[in-house]
Amino acid sequence: MARIAGVDLPREKRVEAGLTYIYGIGLTSSQKILKEAKVSPDVRVKDLTDDQVQAIRKAMEGYKVEGDLRREVALNIKRLTEIGCYRGIRHRKGLPVRGQRTKTNARTRKGPRKLVSKSKAAK
Repeated sequence: MARIAGVDLPREKRVEAGLTYIYGIGLTSSQKILKEAKVSPDVRVKDLTDDQVQAIRKAMEGYKVEGDLRREVALNIKRLTEIGCYRGIRHRKGLPVRGQRTKTNARTRKGPRKLVSKSKAAK
């Protein structure tokens, strides 16, 4: 089992897709890392040799991944909320940050609907 950056990569997947299980590495980054490490993207994770795994680790040294990246993102959000800028206020209120509409949609950020009243005609 290949363990890179504290993540167990899925054994049956191709290395190209397996590397994307690491937080901070997408498909493009994965392809660049494999090219730099001179590893074929078609190889399955279970078929990687120890030398190939070491080459991949060495190629990933320039990338900020997993815990470091999560910490940096959290600190960036914390900084925005502390300085009280528009984006920070949106984070604090749990609303969309990047200019999306909120009259309709935005349910992912806002959560399930809160009904104001069950019936309007309660006369």
